[in-house]
Order: sequence, then C-alpha cells, then structure tokens
Amino acid sequence: MDSVFSVIGSYVYWDVRSLLLFTAVFILTADYIKNRRLHSFPPGPRAFPIVGNIFTVDFNRAHESMTQLAGKYGDVYSLRMGPVWMVVLNGFEVLKEALVNQGDSLVDRPCFPLQEDMFHGRGLALSNGNTWKQQRRFALSTLKHFGFGKKSLEPVILDEFAYCARYLISCKGKPFNPHTILNNAVSSIICSVVFGHRFEHSDEKFIKLMKLFNKGLEIEVSIWAQLYNSFPRLMRCLPGPHQTIQNISNNIKDFIREELKQHRQKWDPSDQRDFIDCYLNKMNKGQADSTFDEENLVVSVIDLFVAGTETTTTTLRWAFLYMTKYPEIQAKVQAEIDRVIGQSRQPSMEDRPHLPYTVAVLHEVQRMGNIVPLSVPHATTRDIQLGGYTIPKGLIIIPNLTSVLFDKKEWKTPNTFNPGHFLNEEGKFVKPAAFIPFSAGKRVCLGENLAKMELFLLFTSFMQHFTFSTPAGVQPVMDYCIGMTLAPRPYEICVTSR
Repeated sequence: MDSVFSVIGSYVYWDVRSLLLFTAVFILTADYIKNRRLHSFPPGPRAFPIVGNIFTVDFNRAHESMTQLAGKYGDVYSLRMGPVWMVVLNGFEVLKEALVNQGDSLVDRPCFPLQEDMFHGRGLALSNGNTWKQQRRFALSTLKHFGFGKKSLEPVILDEFAYCARYLISCKGKPFNPHTILNNAVSSIICSVVFGHRFEHSDEKFIKLMKLFNKGLEIEVSIWAQLYNSFPRLMRCLPGPHQTIQNISNNIKDFIREELKQHRQKWDPSDQRDFIDCYLNKMNKGQADSTFDEENLVVSVIDLFVAGTETTTTTLRWAFLYMTKYPEIQAKVQAEIDRVIGQSRQPSMEDRPHLPYTVAVLHEVQRMGNIVPLSVPHATTRDIQLGGYTIPKGLIIIPNLTSVLFDKKEWKTPNTFNPGHFLNEEGKFVKPAAFIPFSAGKRVCLGENLAKMELFLLFTSFMQHFTFSTPAGVQPVMDYCIGMTLAPRPYEICVTSR
C-alpha cells in the first residue's frame, strides 16, 4: 500500500513540476513574442524577460546611464521598462528634429498609472488633447497677465528677496543651509500668483504644504514609481512608499480646495486678483466644449507649484554653490552689478540687457546644473521616422537634455563651468541654440518666462547685497542627488553683507 502511495506521490510531484516548468516556458515565450524588437525599431540593450531594462538603468544617475547607452547604441535607442517600450533621444539635432520639426507628432504625454491614479489626466503637465490645449492656453495668457502685464510680479519677487535678506543678515555670517529659505521664497511667489497672497514662512499650513510636495516628488522619481508604472495591478496590492503618495495627493488637493472655497466667498468677476479668480471667471462662462472645472483647476494649481517652485529653487541652490566654488566669477558679477545698478536701487528686468556677464553666469548655472536632465516624457500621436527608425504611435519618448547641454559638438568646454559659452568676442550675451534647459517644441515649459524673471531678479539681488563663501576648511561639493530635479547635495554656506 505504501508503495502505491509512493508511486502516486511521485507522479503528482512530477506532474506539478512539469506544470510549473510548462507555465514558466509559456510565460517567457509569450513575453518574447509580444515584446521582441522589430527590425525597423531602434536598437538598445538586451531586455530581460518580464522586467525588461528596469535593472539596466541606474536610477540614482539615470541621465548619466542613458547618456552612456547612447555611446553604444546611437542617438536614438530603445529601452523596455517591464512590458512598456520607450525610445530615448540624444543630441541636439535629434531632439530638434523630434520636438520641433515633428512636434505635432510628439505633443502628447504618456499615461503613467501612478500619475493617472492621482490626477486622472487633468491639469497642465500630463493632460492631452482638448483638455491640454484649453488649460495650457489659459495658463499662458494668465501668467503673462500677472507676470508681464499691468500687475507685474517684479515687486512681489523683490519683496520675497527682502524677506530672505533679513534672514541672511540674522545668520551673522554663520553657516546655514539655504534650501528652506529659497524654497519658501519661490513658493511664496507662486502663492501670490495662484492664491493672491503669500504665506509667512513660519505658517504651519504653509510648512505642511511644502513638506507634502517634497515627499510626493521624492516618491514620484523613485524606483517604486517605476515599478508601479510597469506593473500597476501588482503594485496596487503591495505595500511600500508608493502607497502613501495617494494620501499625499489628497492632502494637497484638500489644501487647494480650502483656498478655492475662500475665493468663492469673496469672488468678484470684475476684480480678478489671481489665477484662481481668472479660472473661476472662465468656469462660469459655460462654453459647450469647456474643460474648465474644479478638478482641472485643482490639478493645474498643483502643476504650477511643482513646475514653478522646484526648478527655480534648485537653480538658485546651484548658483550659490558655484559662486562659492568660483569666487573670482562671483566678484566679476558683483563688479558688473555695481557698475550698472549700484547699491542705491533694486534691480529691474530693464537692467537685464545691460548685465551680459551676470546673465551669462546664470545661464551657465542652468546648463551645468542640468536641473531636469531627462525632461518630461512625450508620447507619439502617430507613426514617425526618426534617425532611420520607425517609432510607432503611442510610444513613450524620453528627450535626454543632458546629452544636449553637455554635447562636445555644441560647447567648447562642456564639463567645465564657463560663462564664456554665452558671451561673444565683444562680451555681449548670446544664447546658443543648444541651450534648452526648459526643453523645446509645443510642450516647452509654460513657466519659462516666469522662471527667467525670478532667477534674474533674485540672483542679481543676492549678488548685489551679499558675498557667498563656504565655511572655513570646507570645499564645495558639486555632486548631485536625484529627485524631481537634479539638485546639489545638502550644503552649508556663509553669507556676508557687502
């Protein structure tokens, strides 16, 4: 009897093992057939079954990793993240051909499950079609109205510098980390545009909002987000940091809805004080094909905060760091400001054409800082030809801005901080075509003009009134850490009044 059970047990064991083996072979074969590269498709590194190239790319330095792959596979190559294929574009000519010459074919954003679960295709940054067209057109005109029209943002920006200046003076030359004060200042400028008022930097609600944004952005660029976007059904069921981002998103939305509630109580269509007032006015026009509703408003405000705070703050942090590393360049900037503006008045945007060296330094900070190294992904709206390859409709496109900002063909000393990249022989400011930190084409950053104004006025004001240096015995560390932007590692500086 025992022998009978032994035979049956052995049979069952072999049968289960055979079933598992068959299942594994079937899955691997199906994965290969479904996801193999076609002959006309861009080449790329060998993709592993199921996970693809998730572990091929080092996400702690993804821009460097992807730039190195271009050296092996060419300026147009492909990667597979889980079951999702994407094409990485490298070099100025390729990016220009794709984003500008064939811009209509790359105007969409891909649908990432993590962002889709939070924002449902609304807002400015990740929306498509009619929603994107209407929201972007409105945002551009509104930002222009508040930034360069009758209600110029210059006084708002300079007032925020005054708050920063008082804090810097209170430090009395002692080392401090400038991240928080810069982040609060730039965020307050966005608050003025969106909400019509600033928050005190010590306001508990404001501090909580900034912490929520920082934590959410940290998760969005982590490996957890990549796994979520590659395997959404599985990751929705598994624990991890990706599960907290929905709560973070909801808390931020609640904050904005509370501001919206207060606006509605005092709203006057004849007095449009800020972005929300303008949006409420647009909502109440009731056009048939209108996409202007409360949810789009809330997500648009989030997009403005993310785009308008993180990039400008990070650029200024790099600027301070580079000025401490190159004190001779800092001194030359200060000398130009003293000659053109002096110490008796505040800078103005009208001074910009007369400060070529200062503007060149600021542009070189943006180039070397490489704030958004892989831009924001695009998606093809139709089959296109690029670099001799066929890229099908609906594919994710990654514009590698790093490959352009550090291209040896475009810059004399691509890996060296050199303001001369933006000056001609007469010392006048020139902007090379390959300078595209805000990307290019129809999806170019809509806050570019606002960012330029903030960076110029704040950087010039800081240089006008203060000298930056590292603490005694400390050398500037130019290494970066990955987040929503490529930011310098936390550092401390000393500031002295001029």
